[in-house]
Amino acid sequence: MDADAAGFANRVLTWYRRYGRRDLPWQHKDAYRVWLSEIMLQQTQVSTVIPYYRNFLQRFADIEQLADASIDEVLQHWQGLGYYARARNLHKAARIIRNQHQGRFPQTFAEVEELPGIGRSTAGAILSFAYGQHWPILDGNVKRVLARCFRVPGWYAQSDTMKQLWYLAESVTPAENTAEFNQAMMDIGAMLCLKSKPKCEACPLKKLCGSYLHHSQAEFPQKKPTRTKPHKSTLMLLHRYEEQILLWRRPPSGIWGGLWSLPEVDGVTAVELWQQSFLSMTQAPKLVQERVIRHQFTHYSLDISLAIIEMEQLPEQVSDSDNYAWVDIDALTNHGLPTPVRKLLSSLE
Repeated sequence: MDADAAGFANRVLTWYRRYGRRDLPWQHKDAYRVWLSEIMLQQTQVSTVIPYYRNFLQRFADIEQLADASIDEVLQHWQGLGYYARARNLHKAARIIRNQHQGRFPQTFAEVEELPGIGRSTAGAILSFAYGQHWPILDGNVKRVLARCFRVPGWYAQSDTMKQLWYLAESVTPAENTAEFNQAMMDIGAMLCLKSKPKCEACPLKKLCGSYLHHSQAEFPQKKPTRTKPHKSTLMLLHRYEEQILLWRRPPSGIWGGLWSLPEVDGVTAVELWQQSFLSMTQAPKLVQERVIRHQFTHYSLDISLAIIEMEQLPEQVSDSDNYAWVDIDALTNHGLPTPVRKLLSSLE
C-alpha cells in the first residue's frame, strides 16, 4: 500500500474507532450471522433489517435449522423485507453448505462466491467480518464514498465505472484491520456521505475528497439517465367460501417469487375462463369490485384491483393442486404473503 492509500486508511480507521457503529447485532465472528445480515442488508436499510434479523434468528438459529426448514416457512419469516429472491437463495445456499460443507460456512473466496445470492462484494464482506481476511467490499455506501472522493465518472451500471471503483477499493483497503476498515467505510457512507446533504465537515476524508475540494458533491456519484417508470395493472381474484379463501403459490422466479398470493387475470372478461380452467366452474362469477391499490416496485408501479367471488360451495377439484390451496382466513399468518396482498386481505377481515 502506498503512502496515499495508507493515509486514506488511517483517516478512516481513526474516525471509526471514535465514531463508528459497534452495537449492530451481527457484529461478531459468527459466519452464519454475518452472512444473514449481509443478505438482508442488500438494498435495505439497517433500521429496517434489525427486527427482521432478530426474528429470523429466533426461528433459524444456525445453518442446519435454516437448511432443514421448508421454503414456505423461510418466506413467511421474510415477508415484508422484499426482494424475495434473497430469501430463496439464502435457503438454497444453506442446503449446499449442509450437504457439501458439513454444515460449516466455507472460508475460501471461490467457495463463498459460488453460493447462490453471493457476489464479489458480499463474499468479501463475509470473509473479512467473520474470518478477518483481507478482501475489499463495494456495497452502495462504499461506492458513494469512493465515487465522490475520487470523482469517478459514470454510473454504477457501466462496466468502466465499476472497474474503476473496484480498483480504488482494492487500493485503499489495508491488509490489517480489514474488517474495521470495511465497517468504517460503510458507516461513513451511511452516516456522513449521504446521497443528499452530505455532512462533509464531519467527514475524516474531506481533505482528500475531490468532490469536497471542488464543491461538486452533488455531481457524484453520477446518476443513470432517468426513464419514465412503466405502469402495469392486474386483477386479483378472491374466491371466498365461508371462512376459506383460495391462495396461489407464485412461480419461484419473478416478483414475489415463491410466496402465496391471490390468482391473477388480465381483466374482468378473463375471470370466467380462468374459473373454468382451474376450478371447473361453469356458472358465471358474481363479482364485487373493491378499491384499487398502487404498489411501487423499483422499476415500475403496479395497480392491483380486486374481484371478490363468493362461493356457494367448494369446487370438487383445483387444477394444479400443488400450487393452489384453500386456506382458513385465521391461518393466513402461516403463509408468506406479499405485503400489498396481506394489506388487502387485512382490510377485508
